[in-house]
Amino acid sequence: MAAATTSCHRVALGGLAVGAAARWRRLLLPDGCVLRLAPARGAAAAEPGPCRTVTVEVGGRKMELSSGKLARFADGSAVVQLGDTAVMVTAVSKTKPSASQFMPLVVDYRQKAAAAGRIPTNYLRRELGSTDKEILTSRVIDRSIRPLFPVGYFYDTQILCNLLAVDGINDPDVLAINGASAALALSDIPWNGPIGAVRVGLVDGETIINPTRKQMSSSALNLVIAGAPQNQVVMLEASAENILQQDFCHAIKVGVKHTQQIIQGIQQLVKEQGVIKRTVQKLFVAPEEIVECAKKLAFNKIYAVFTDSSHDKISRDEAINKIRLETEEQLKEKFPEAEPYEIIESFNMVSKDIFRNLVLNEYRRCDGRDLTSLRDIKCEVNMFKMLHGSALFQRGQTQVLCTVTFDSLESSVKSDLISTAVSGIKDKNFMLHYEFPPYATNEIGKVTGMNRRELGHGALAERALKPIIPQDFPFTIRVTSEVLESNGSSSMASACGGSLALMDAGVPVSSAVAGVAIGLITKCSLEKGDIEDYRLLTDILGIEDYYGDMDFKLAGTNKGITALQADLKLPGIPVKIVMEAIQQATAAKREILQIMNQTLAKPRPNRKESGPVVETIHVPLSKRLRFVGPGAYNLKKLQAQTGVTVSQLDEETYSVFAPTPSAMHEAREFIREICKDDQEVNLEFGAVYTATITEIRDSGVMVKLYPNMTPVLLHNSQLDQRKIKHPSALGLEVGQEIQVKYFGRDPTDGRMRLSRKILQSPATTVLKTLTDKNSIVLGGTVPQSSASSQ
Repeated sequence: MAAATTSCHRVALGGLAVGAAARWRRLLLPDGCVLRLAPARGAAAAEPGPCRTVTVEVGGRKMELSSGKLARFADGSAVVQLGDTAVMVTAVSKTKPSASQFMPLVVDYRQKAAAAGRIPTNYLRRELGSTDKEILTSRVIDRSIRPLFPVGYFYDTQILCNLLAVDGINDPDVLAINGASAALALSDIPWNGPIGAVRVGLVDGETIINPTRKQMSSSALNLVIAGAPQNQVVMLEASAENILQQDFCHAIKVGVKHTQQIIQGIQQLVKEQGVIKRTVQKLFVAPEEIVECAKKLAFNKIYAVFTDSSHDKISRDEAINKIRLETEEQLKEKFPEAEPYEIIESFNMVSKDIFRNLVLNEYRRCDGRDLTSLRDIKCEVNMFKMLHGSALFQRGQTQVLCTVTFDSLESSVKSDLISTAVSGIKDKNFMLHYEFPPYATNEIGKVTGMNRRELGHGALAERALKPIIPQDFPFTIRVTSEVLESNGSSSMASACGGSLALMDAGVPVSSAVAGVAIGLITKCSLEKGDIEDYRLLTDILGIEDYYGDMDFKLAGTNKGITALQADLKLPGIPVKIVMEAIQQATAAKREILQIMNQTLAKPRPNRKESGPVVETIHVPLSKRLRFVGPGAYNLKKLQAQTGVTVSQLDEETYSVFAPTPSAMHEAREFIREICKDDQEVNLEFGAVYTATITEIRDSGVMVKLYPNMTPVLLHNSQLDQRKIKHPSALGLEVGQEIQVKYFGRDPTDGRMRLSRKILQSPATTVLKTLTDKNSIVLGGTVPQSSASSQ
């Protein structure tokens, strides 16, 4: 019987090993005799169910949303397809709360090589770490869905976006946002969605929804909008070619309208599936009783700090923290059974309410400014003479040092094969790198590689400046932005400082760029949750970003807009508020540009003397081997000794990049040295010349037509009408002079084509004597030389 029982157990376990074993829990009873198996949460999802599909027409093309076929063990799964590009997104959230005191949401967007029909080119031939494109797309998805989670939902949640197929026509990033929305909406995870996302382009003045890659290459606008029901805006991400404000606003309105169709499609899927959201163990919200007690204890003290405009960032934080410690101790004595989070959050809620009510009711900001005023701005350029360009931008207590570095075009950023297949961008010769060291906020921490925040802020500032960079600039440009002090809006300070540094470096930018951050404080109705009242704040501080509802960053020139990014903490705001924020940011942007122009109004006419130099070298095909050297020996030696970079532009033209003028001078001397004995004349096709034998070889003789010439081979087949195996058969010796006929150069390798055999025929010939010479030419046209007859 025991054997039979054991056998049954093995059969049961073996059956579970195939299929749903991973979703079951094994429970061993205390007596150890009976093994029972119970289905875990979500096991029903593994059972075969109907695959539901909804087709939505967006911008004249059909987008397909489906669920129920793939990844059914996940809490939610959806596949979104546009054209032949398909993205699968899964959502999983734990049922036990996290130890974190924030929403622990992780979004990972990964570009699969197989989806683009390629194999990764790294040494392992598999996907390794995340690329910049993947991280930036993950951030966009995160910012689109995070505001719609319930307040106090601190449960580990992961969104994974898996590219199934990429057709090279439709971008998968917007599909991933819609897939994340569908996956969360179709799951039992508490989430107040759905949302819809579209990309808006502007081609020849016409607004295009979800443009193809080819259309995007000629688009003046790249705008991604995430919208919520009732034409609400959740997230904005845009780069533009300095387009007008009215065109930008029109594109937002059109985009929000089209997001509603996607939202309706997802809602239809949810209705068909009959989704029921789970009941969570607990939402981490402070009890009203403790909040009221904290308010009584600390209201007047906090109010006094927030209304004292003499405080700066550090002193204000220290004053609030002192009140916090005192209040929390009193709350712990009065509520000994309260959890630490409830005590901390109660004080935070009181501080937040006081801060927001000051703005809403009294129109007062903690630093004494009115709602539309800028902080004091100071600008400096040419900080260090050895730098190619530099600028220091100070706005209040936000200080950014920007530097510009020029390098050769070979130093441009090369995209990986997968990014190229997806986006079509192979390389870029302008980049901005943003650094945020811990001392910028009076903290300590590890100074390691770039984190996601730094990458996102740098990408925003780069998009702001890219439209003003000339397309034909002969260098790769790297702008570095190091935040030395931070109290809000350091990415927009990077755009301002970067613009000044570029002009200081002598880059012929089309116009200056400035950026500003707009904040939002709202009052919502308790019943419907609609916004009853709101205030927009210009040039927000760090604390206004922390306690506020929106971080709206806009950058551009006096003429138009080059970049925009909007992050919300609300589940959506009306388009009307977005339009007002753009208007308020545009007015502030122009004011900032006026201040910047007082320091440097236009680019310097010339680059600095310490800057790099680029020259072109004309190398005739016949001289390429001499210039390059065997195995590129001469070029490698040139670059090692002088530090220059040599790149070939076409068959006969090379570009030489030198980091300094002195390095270029050394390179010139080096090139003259290796080419000084390799001068030639213009030879006349069909003419006969006197050649001197310099060497006897088995295959022929090496001859010179003039003293400084590199010897060339006159093959045995061209020595005599008779077939010979060695030149000695004709009695030829070194130093002997012979007549040869010139038949031009070989078009493939540039070698001279000479013949002695042809002169043994009775045809009349004219003997030529060579006199004039010319050589490899640096940085100019090739001078013409002549041959005189004798």
